[in-house]
Amino acid sequence: MKITRLAARLAVGAMATVLATAAVAVPAAQAKGKELGTRSLAAVLTKDTGGFDHNSRDFDVLTAAVLAVLQAKPNSPVKVLADGSVALTAFVPTDAAFRELVRDLTGAHRLPGEKAAFTAVAGLGIDTVENVLLYHVVPGATIDRRAALKADGAKLTTALGPTVEVDVRSFWFHKQVRLIDVDTDDRNPRVVAYDINKGNRQIAHAVDRVLRPVDLP
Repeated sequence: MKITRLAARLAVGAMATVLATAAVAVPAAQAKGKELGTRSLAAVLTKDTGGFDHNSRDFDVLTAAVLAVLQAKPNSPVKVLADGSVALTAFVPTDAAFRELVRDLTGAHRLPGEKAAFTAVAGLGIDTVENVLLYHVVPGATIDRRAALKADGAKLTTALGPTVEVDVRSFWFHKQVRLIDVDTDDRNPRVVAYDINKGNRQIAHAVDRVLRPVDLP
């Protein structure tokens, strides 16, 4: 199964996760003369207490994955998501994104439900889940929608170590931001919602696919 291969490849030779020294190719976006707030992304994610549901556009699977990592590894670098004083940008996969990932990796014909998707993701092992989460975090910069749309070609260094590249495409009267990850065979994630937690040092953009830190042909 591809899902087993993903766990194995992430477990072997995992890169060090040093949040404090990561750099990005675009500057932090902060309004001149206005101090950004310190509400954390963890506070935003855990505000929804409904649990797994049928809303494919929210972040129930992601929230459960973050909580599972922090419960198993309280000192994981993932805990930065709970420290609103630290600037970062996260690309947060929707529940639909995780369901698509599990279907792709298992070869199933139907999309799993949210609970089943989380169970499959958790089955990869905590270290693997931690690495996947860190690949979605860009520490050290608050990149809002305006900055992202001007960042075509920028390579963002993730908390895991490998980079993701920003690909901005124009379609008639609007622009679309895609993220090019390590996996060359899967469709690149697209940003489907911007500026979650806007006005704070920690900001997020929703993506419709899970970023993959390894290439899975």
